[in-house]
Amino acid sequence: MKLFLLLVLALSAFGQSRAEAPRIYIQPQEGFESYISAAIVKKKVPAVVTQNKQDAAFILTSVVDAKTESTGSKVARCLFLYCAGMEGNQTATVQLVNSKNEVAWAYNVKKGSARAYQSTAEAIAKHLKQYLESQHH
Repeated sequence: MKLFLLLVLALSAFGQSRAEAPRIYIQPQEGFESYISAAIVKKKVPAVVTQNKQDAAFILTSVVDAKTESTGSKVARCLFLYCAGMEGNQTATVQLVNSKNEVAWAYNVKKGSARAYQSTAEAIAKHLKQYLESQHH
């Protein structure tokens, strides 16, 4: 019986902390929203990702620009012994917008590969976590 009560208390405390966490809707952006959602869970960001835009306290928008280098550009670069950066690059900008359409937080990240979606999303989640935790203290 004591174990059951402890379990109920622990679950209600967990549920309460999740209930206080802001609900975030991630605006679709060619599949990148899935990477951000996974990174938010992985980095234990104190937020709940919702699929219902009306229930969200915030909307997270993102723009990702991935640039790959052409084969000719790669060959020319390596001829001059500068092969670094041959994977192209990726830049992502995110904005966390509140219900009043005010930008509450924004972040920009640049990665050295045009295919760095997971790494880019995890950098976003890490900085979003820092922002949200600073708002609760």
